Amino acid sequence: MDRSSALHLYETMLLTRLVEERLVKLFRQGHTMGSVYRSLGQEATACATALALGPQDVIGPMIRNLGSMLARGVTPKEVFLQYLGRASGPSAGREHNNHFGGVDRGIIAPTSMLGALIPVMAGVALSFKQKQEPRVAMTWIGDGGSSTGAFSEGLNFAVVQSLPLIVVGELNGFAYSTSPEKQMKGHMSKRSQGAHTVVVDGNNSLEVLETSKQARLICLDGGGPVFLVCETFRMKGHAEHDDQRYVDPVQLELWSKKDPIAHLESWLRGQRWHPGPDFLKGLEETVDRQAEEALAAEKAGDLKLAGWAP
Repeated sequence: MDRSSALHLYETMLLTRLVEERLVKLFRQGHTMGSVYRSLGQEATACATALALGPQDVIGPMIRNLGSMLARGVTPKEVFLQYLGRASGPSAGREHNNHFGGVDRGIIAPTSMLGALIPVMAGVALSFKQKQEPRVAMTWIGDGGSSTGAFSEGLNFAVVQSLPLIVVGELNGFAYSTSPEKQMKGHMSKRSQGAHTVVVDGNNSLEVLETSKQARLICLDGGGPVFLVCETFRMKGHAEHDDQRYVDPVQLELWSKKDPIAHLESWLRGQRWHPGPDFLKGLEETVDRQAEEALAAEKAGDLKLAGWAP
């Protein structure tokens, strides 16, 4: 990996964490219109996978994949406006969380029904195949979501039709409060239904990025869908209203030592590429400034700014 790509990966992961930390503050201060679903400890599975794609590829993120949206060009201010329910936000205050996107931006807006994005993104991939376009579709699914019928039907369709679809399986320890062994038999990778399957360390962003690039090449070469299973851990509750009391503290302590950002920072220092404390300070200032701008935006702002009129 070259220095520029490594620093871009680091910046995106760090930005994801900083934005989510600020969202937590806004939630606790009563500013947000809904809850906050963090990706703490899973930044690599959202950011590194999305960064492996080409500019014409399309993603369909889930609620915990904010990093993938930032990787595709969404700004922190857009995220804050969305969570605050501002009329000048991406969905004109009609939706909250990261439920927004745009075909022109290569982002299919998330849906709350777990597994539903698999058949949707299979349909996107089908359009690429029918038009003979060298493009790939990507979406994510948690271990709990892989137990849904939509997941099985969508992935099966993609396998049968040999579609250019990458499904990132986030084996993150819990489906809300249910551990994998209580809701599936065997490893998550066994649910691939014939798709090319790869299991990676989901907290090693370098490995995730390289494997995702390989998965994209498999799709472009006509190899059909890839099921990329990332072994990671959800370091916070299902959402900020969940105190995570069902998780063994020993398990949290174990995974805290495998933090994906700390892992990448260590590697960057080994390469003598680490940008230093001023880099973090600059990102923090950017996030804080855009959060304050979103807070100052009037709820009754110009709806035309969001491309929508009553």
